[in-house]
Amino acid sequence: MKIAIFGAGAIGGYLGVKLMQSGAGVTLIARGAHLEAMRNNGLTLSSGGQRTTVRPFCTDDREDIGPQDYVILTLKAHSLPKAAAQIARLMTAQTTLVTAINGIPYWYFYGIESPWRGRPVESVDPGGTLMRLLPPRQVLGAVVYPAAEIVEPGVIEHAYGDRFTLGEPDGSRSLRAETLSRLLTGAGLKAPVRPRIREEIWVKLWGNLAFNPLSVLTSSTLDRLTRQDDLRAIARAMMVEAQEAAEALGIRLPISVDKRIAGAAEVGAHKTSMLQDLERGRPMEIDAMLGAVVELGMLAGKRMPIAEIVLALVRERARRAGLYPE
Repeated sequence: MKIAIFGAGAIGGYLGVKLMQSGAGVTLIARGAHLEAMRNNGLTLSSGGQRTTVRPFCTDDREDIGPQDYVILTLKAHSLPKAAAQIARLMTAQTTLVTAINGIPYWYFYGIESPWRGRPVESVDPGGTLMRLLPPRQVLGAVVYPAAEIVEPGVIEHAYGDRFTLGEPDGSRSLRAETLSRLLTGAGLKAPVRPRIREEIWVKLWGNLAFNPLSVLTSSTLDRLTRQDDLRAIARAMMVEAQEAAEALGIRLPISVDKRIAGAAEVGAHKTSMLQDLERGRPMEIDAMLGAVVELGMLAGKRMPIAEIVLALVRERARRAGLYPE
């Protein structure tokens, strides 16, 4: 079986090391200094007090590897449109495309009964380019729970989490999902297959859509965002707005808003991924984590006034940093 991890940064690299340790054949597709370090020195994972180095086959050129059985996307959502044509060249009609990407996915309205069935999510797929190049019928959804960071090129530090929840967009139980679940479980990861993958997407996104942009605006870590009364109140209000939008779209969140906030608080003094990106001068997942949620709310007739204000502010913060289009 041929597996490629496209965008093998922190999460993709963590996943690649775990799969290689289990004996799976994996190609890592990366770029820049991280790619060069992996080529020269291997890929090192620090996790649970242990340090492991593997030597994967890694490249930035799809011509080196050809079509794959599984292509696992672990790049940032805003990078996907530019990479789509290259990803498509790794695929045949039998390839499974696993979207292990934060936020609302471009295929959100595929495979469900909805007034917007088949519609692209413009915030993450302007003009429907991804829907055309990366057919949603080949997609297997994934929700990523581990937290990891590239501490230097070729070196990944895994902080917590080992679950990659999988699910078909149409809710079916498929052989391709079960096969990948067994591979990931054999690599020491948790990989349940769920019939309602959108609920899983929303539960994770529910906190991210508030805490990530607020961290950018305040430079605060999760402990302060969840425990300072004024900041917590803003985050909670955004999450309540999002819950109403999700319910209008047919999603029933399985936990309460306060339990979701408590779960974020348990992480402690952690910088969100969006704040880390800002500090490193990298584009942030603003539209996948918040812009798309506001878009879906509007489609469902649920305006999100507080979220809309925060979205405007965080976009301007990104523009001032040269990290968002004018």
